[in-house]
Amino acid sequence: MRRDHSLPRRLQRGITMLEVLVSIAITVIGLLGLAALQARIGVAEVESFQRAQAVVLMQDMASRIAANRSNAMSYVTATPAGTGQASAVCTSLNGAARDLCEWNNELLGAAESTGGSKVGAMEGARGCVEAVSTTMPRQFRVSVVWQGMVQTVDPAVTTCGSGSYTDPKTRRAVSTVVQIGCLQNDPASLLCVSSF
Repeated sequence: MRRDHSLPRRLQRGITMLEVLVSIAITVIGLLGLAALQARIGVAEVESFQRAQAVVLMQDMASRIAANRSNAMSYVTATPAGTGQASAVCTSLNGAARDLCEWNNELLGAAESTGGSKVGAMEGARGCVEAVSTTMPRQFRVSVVWQGMVQTVDPAVTTCGSGSYTDPKTRRAVSTVVQIGCLQNDPASLLCVSSF
């Protein structure tokens, strides 16, 4: 049986090489977009983890100040905590000095280690306690800053750690204000003015 090659081309079935190449190109572009999205998700995940760690460290110091409110001024830092390279031994210290020493170790990542490396904190973590108001009620700003992975806007909420990072737009910060009030029936507090 002989085929008739005179049939019109529109009646022919099958896939041409050009159609195959176009579908491969579209698939490759989609996969490259998916790979770029996956990379951005990884960066966002690391940034989110670092922010969560910073919030925990910030709340830890805020709680320590609130618990030792009669010595709250002792927590004000002249230089940012977390600037040292080695963890300090804090067992011989007491009160605010011990709290600041332990917080410094936490900022250095001493809480977790893998293969001898400290991995429990953010990259380049620093912590500051500033006296916002020394009159009653006293207010203290607790800030934790660290080195982010991508550029954003330099946080203006605190100057803690300014100049510590190569690019100020990669500096991240979380802050809270601790307010030390005056309790009426608190004989241990030397902060209160007797006006009751």
